Amino acid sequence: MNYDKKIDAIVDYIKSGEKSEDNFKVGFEVEHFAIDAETMETITYGEDGGVRDSLMEIEKLGYEGTYEGENIMGLSGDGFAVSIEPAAQFEVAFGAEKTMDELFDNYKKVMGEIVPIFDKKNQLLAELGYQPKSKIADLPFIPKERYKYMSKYFREFGGTMPLNMMQGSGSLQVAIDFKDEEDFKKKFFVANAVSTFLYSTFDNSYIFEGEVYAKHNLRQTIWENCDKPRTGTYSFAFDDDLSYRKYAEKILATDSIFIHKDGKDIYTGDTPFEEIFNQDMSKDMVYHALSIVFPDVRTKQYIEVRMPDNVPYPYNFAAVALIKNMFYDEEIFGFLYQLFSDMTYEKSQKLKDKAVMQGINTIYKNKKISEWMLQITGMIEEDYEYIKPLEELLKRDEKPRDIYESLYKKDPQKAIYNFSVNKFIKEN
Repeated sequence: MNYDKKIDAIVDYIKSGEKSEDNFKVGFEVEHFAIDAETMETITYGEDGGVRDSLMEIEKLGYEGTYEGENIMGLSGDGFAVSIEPAAQFEVAFGAEKTMDELFDNYKKVMGEIVPIFDKKNQLLAELGYQPKSKIADLPFIPKERYKYMSKYFREFGGTMPLNMMQGSGSLQVAIDFKDEEDFKKKFFVANAVSTFLYSTFDNSYIFEGEVYAKHNLRQTIWENCDKPRTGTYSFAFDDDLSYRKYAEKILATDSIFIHKDGKDIYTGDTPFEEIFNQDMSKDMVYHALSIVFPDVRTKQYIEVRMPDNVPYPYNFAAVALIKNMFYDEEIFGFLYQLFSDMTYEKSQKLKDKAVMQGINTIYKNKKISEWMLQITGMIEEDYEYIKPLEELLKRDEKPRDIYESLYKKDPQKAIYNFSVNKFIKEN
């Protein structure tokens, strides 16, 4: 198959996501840990009263379940979809909306129906960046073939922390739109340039493998040591000739790990997508190729900003509002584009390295990250009510992890409850 045709298949798919500014929306998804409120241990998929049972109970509310064999693997309903990550992390993706109020109303409605299923079993949907107590060696994979194949691949070809990514991490990810290739190029650049700022601001990982994590930005460290060709920052994000084509070239050069064929997942290991496309260039295969990479900033028919840890309300909606305004407010976006005008891949990596030790106190161009973030939040007007709690946190030079740490030292159970959706639903 002609190489340019393979490139075109990916480029055409990305290009099909272009929207007029009037139709720009923002969507987000969050990965929760189902936790026993008493022991703080993670609830597994197959145990009695586990995540599998909870999914089946939620399905009975009238939602459509998705199955792999006899095992329920997700749910979908109006305005949301649930999927289960490798160690049964409970991921909820919320449909894109134009306004923060619409997103909030949908979130409150959906979680208001889901949380009582966990409440009655004395389980919490915890909003943290890493497992609060359980170690990944004690957490079985859910019975999904692709995760078995991913584990096999990463053990052979990955870095030192891919299983921490798969079984240990929990994130908040935000999707933004672009109007054309030039707009994509600028937004993809800024999103990668601001990567360290977002990792640092929404650092929410106090415990790592049962012990206090002494450094900052655990999520960043995990991704940097997961599988370098498909994770972290893509170096070409800072190139002057960044384009849809350049993104597509990266995808074609990436190992495929597995593909879906004849109704089942098949292990393909280090076979690159360039070879896979010789046999299949369908939209489903293009979507798979774009989805099986995990960089800080990922492109499909929209741009995914993937740096924040999962954080509790009100900081989760502050994160969504912040990213929305960073990319949709012309004044703020112009400010960021100028602030990072001389950013390179090498400079970005050095900034990441510093932030592992210094967090939001890391200096960039003579200011701390927290000070830059305060300047940005101070420019936001339309969604300020959602931003205000984050602004107050930044004024104290704190991040969500600091709040959790303070609560945890006094009462770990209270800390995990305060960082759960259960608390949000009870109070709202």
